[in-house]
Amino acid sequence: MASIEKKKYSFKDFASNQEVRWCPGCDDYVILRAMQMALPQMEINKEDVVFISGIGCSSRFPYYMDTYGMHGIHGRAPAIASGVKLANPKLSVWVITGDGDSLAIGGNHFIHVLRRNLDLNIILFNNEIYGLTKGQFSPTSLVGQKTKSSPYGNTQPPFHPGELALGAQARFFARIGGNTPKDMTQLFIEAEKFKGTSLIEVLQNCPIFNDGCFTKYTDKSVREDKQLFAVHGEPMVFGKEKNKGLILKGLQLEVVTIGKNGISEKDILIHNAKEKDPTLHQMLVRLEYPLVTGIIRSYEDVIFEDRDAQLTDKVKANSSFSKTDDLFYSGETYEV
Repeated sequence: MASIEKKKYSFKDFASNQEVRWCPGCDDYVILRAMQMALPQMEINKEDVVFISGIGCSSRFPYYMDTYGMHGIHGRAPAIASGVKLANPKLSVWVITGDGDSLAIGGNHFIHVLRRNLDLNIILFNNEIYGLTKGQFSPTSLVGQKTKSSPYGNTQPPFHPGELALGAQARFFARIGGNTPKDMTQLFIEAEKFKGTSLIEVLQNCPIFNDGCFTKYTDKSVREDKQLFAVHGEPMVFGKEKNKGLILKGLQLEVVTIGKNGISEKDILIHNAKEKDPTLHQMLVRLEYPLVTGIIRSYEDVIFEDRDAQLTDKVKANSSFSKTDDLFYSGETYEV
């Protein structure tokens, strides 16, 4: 059978004719354009791409992509996406969600889709607030944060999405600032290549209800000194002069300066995103200085579809039933 030729696209081929209705200055525009730039590089026919969303500002995303898509209900995008993927495994399925949509009402679906490891991709827009409903605190809002629903300060400790994901056995976790379109585009491409559930947390600024929530990490004036962009197989160095790095001292990660106290680049940790044991990955997602971005974990494991297919084949091989009627009439029957 002749292989189907992949079509050539530009980013314009993935932009729908719908008016994009996000607030001016929102990082959602950056994420949208990064995805539209990434898809042509994935060599996937656009009719094989599906975007599934829940509820929230991020969940308007499927309307703005000229692909198949579905605007689902609050928190249930992973369940819908799982059904789509199992019904047609050849599809490239993307879940678009926010911190409120996925970590509050959708928390159960979120952790279980990661645990099952279907071959689909999740982009989590994290702005530490409910933006669509006008500024209530979310599961990632900081303690003490004043919002429409916590005017005296939020008293609930936040989730760390990366920590929660790794605890749910996520095999692929990446994190990126919402104002870095080139790096974001590349992460989307790498996520699609990964066989299993990929999760990318985007630190997305909401200029209306939580402006500047990640500025201390993502502002261009501090980014190089406050972020460490992790690359598998490379030393974990950062800083404008590339003279700072991470070492493992006992059970803690420690920031050191290369060239001081006898520290050389040979002492710096080499990032291993493909390590099965997530212990070091957990330490990296919890680190506040520097904030680690890039692909933190990328461990390929058996995907749910393969495990399910193996069981189905085994049951079929040992079954005496060839059709449903065989099962219905296999034992005692009666008429009403």
